[in-house]
Amino acid sequence: MLLKDKVAIITGAASPRGLGFATAKVFAGQGAKVVLIDLDDGASKKAATMLGEQHLGVAANVADERQVSAAMEQVLAKYGRVDILVNNAGITQPIKLMEIKRENYDAVLDVSLRGTLLMSQSVIPTMRAQKSGSIICISSVSAQRGGGIFGGPHYSAAKAGVLGLAKAMARELGPDNVRVNCITPGLIQTDITAGKLSDDMKAGIVAGIPLNRLGEASDIANAALFLGSDLSAYSTGITLDVNGGMLIH
Repeated sequence: MLLKDKVAIITGAASPRGLGFATAKVFAGQGAKVVLIDLDDGASKKAATMLGEQHLGVAANVADERQVSAAMEQVLAKYGRVDILVNNAGITQPIKLMEIKRENYDAVLDVSLRGTLLMSQSVIPTMRAQKSGSIICISSVSAQRGGGIFGGPHYSAAKAGVLGLAKAMARELGPDNVRVNCITPGLIQTDITAGKLSDDMKAGIVAGIPLNRLGEASDIANAALFLGSDLSAYSTGITLDVNGGMLIH
């Protein structure tokens, strides 16, 4: 039980085939009380119920400061503490550079980057008071290799921003024993990619992956478990690649 009695918040966690829910299942199995945050209240509560009665489903737009604050009030009222935050919520748009409009840019940057900032700000006072905490930010291999897989250039920009933000937070929060780390997934089979990749596209991508397969949501969930637990107690500011060797650097 690596997370016994820990309280973990995971954003973007209601989709049954998503990275967030896969992480929630792994965390719950390791003894954590899990808060699943997503846009849809019914979906969030249903996902929490699937894990067990000690877990909590909350609706919030992570890019909306007031909704984030309201969600945190619910979490602290129920559990009184927060030990782990997984900034997983994000959206992607597979469009080309010259097709990006202001509304596209704002939508992608708001959720992935502003959402990571607002959610992190919401848990930091509690973690500082506890003198412990782990913040895990989900970036993407797209940020490291300049896209070229699925999302557009604005998605790469948002996920690169997450890397920089996480490193800066790690430096500032280290004296409070609050760790901040990133995971950079490769192409993972989730609802986001379902039906959008042809067999030929998949074959072309897999040909460039040394482990010869696309990633599963559980691959990211297990990496998050490592970063959320004391197994990584001396790791902060790191970028953990989980991409099957798609990018080796």
